Amino acid sequence: MEERTTKRKTRVGTVVSDRMNKTVVVSVERLVKHPKYGKYMRRRNKFKAHDEENQCRIGDRVLIQESRPLSKTKHWVVLKILERAAV
Repeated sequence: MEERTTKRKTRVGTVVSDRMNKTVVVSVERLVKHPKYGKYMRRRNKFKAHDEENQCRIGDRVLIQESRPLSKTKHWVVLKILERAAV
């Protein structure tokens, strides 16, 4: 898929599951500062993303973009694979 300039959110994450047909689960990590203690903590979110050609494999770093709801839990699409997992 080609990139377009839109107001849709994009995230970079790692594929943690590719067992479903045309769907991958992407784990996105971010740093959040604790409100009281000021320490930075890692927070993870898992997103289900549409992968039309079933190209993604576990461990790949991918760029995902928000989209219209594709199913009950799938609201993201894989734009491109940034880095392949080491085999």
